[in-house]
Amino acid sequence: MKKNPGLMSVALLLSLAAVQTSMAASSHHCANTPSLPTSGTINLRLDNDALGGAGQDQGYTNGFLISWISPNLANRSDDPCLPRLVQHLNRYLAWLQPRGFDEHNVTMGIGQMMYTPSDPHPRELVANDRPYAGALMASIGYNARSGNRLRTSQLRVGVMGPASRAGKTQKAVHNLLNADHFRGWEHQLHNEPVVQYIHERRWRLADNRHSGSRWGWDLIGHAGVSLGNFATYANTGMEFRFGYLVPDDFGTAPLRPAGENTSPVKTVTRDGWAGHLFAAFDGRWVVRDITLDGNTFRSSHSVRKKPFVADLGYGVAFTRNKWRLTIGRYHRTREFHGQRESPIYGAITVGRRF
Repeated sequence: MKKNPGLMSVALLLSLAAVQTSMAASSHHCANTPSLPTSGTINLRLDNDALGGAGQDQGYTNGFLISWISPNLANRSDDPCLPRLVQHLNRYLAWLQPRGFDEHNVTMGIGQMMYTPSDPHPRELVANDRPYAGALMASIGYNARSGNRLRTSQLRVGVMGPASRAGKTQKAVHNLLNADHFRGWEHQLHNEPVVQYIHERRWRLADNRHSGSRWGWDLIGHAGVSLGNFATYANTGMEFRFGYLVPDDFGTAPLRPAGENTSPVKTVTRDGWAGHLFAAFDGRWVVRDITLDGNTFRSSHSVRKKPFVADLGYGVAFTRNKWRLTIGRYHRTREFHGQRESPIYGAITVGRRF
């Protein structure tokens, strides 16, 4: 039977909704139990190179991520107020929590990513430019925190190729915007199941957020690895933030396309306004990138990638009561030999705490 990847999207979106629904349904079972500060957060992230402001339509050209982030589950793993799905995830993923890391949360998400060459017009294969590629991936993550240290593990699984519906998505969006169509999607990478395991560690290297003023800053370092046929690399970098009521987490916006950056927080942001600026850097040694190296098990279009890639991101984040808005711009070094321009894209993330 031919599988319909759209079912994956529907199933995960339904499960995200089920988390919120089951949280509300379980409230009458825990009337005498101190409630969690939130029932989780829903985030929507949209990436697009048009948002980068450089007039580009190439490389990593578009992506989205819808995710649900649980509240801090410190000492609440089997709390009857938690949705059963979260209790089960907590039980199965507890082995990822190292000794001494007593705060944790879980995440779920689904995202789509698309990659195109720089010239949209040729119908024939453009051998010296990057392949057309699209991916649809579901993710589950587990974060463990101890003071100023965080360990995060995330598993992403999905499909690469026409089954991701990336080409159809781009065509629909370009029809809506009356933009040029990319005509070479028939040369995109073949259908292939993809998997990516990401493990990262973060440290708050310095901060003055507790100096008595509501204005403050912090500096967060990170290092990690990614394994899988979607992407294999090692990375490291840091992020600097400055602003009014800088949040008690470990970073604002990840440099990874259609990625998320969430951690258990000790205190939920109070009602009212808060905002800060951020600047982040990440460098990585890339062993494999399916969007450049081509299909793993079949012959396909590919280019000669560069082994070292760096990203610089900067932007601003605002919080108002239960809502959060993050706007960022991201610059990347050239990813393969012969690439005409250094990629630039923008991202907007809207989140609501429940």
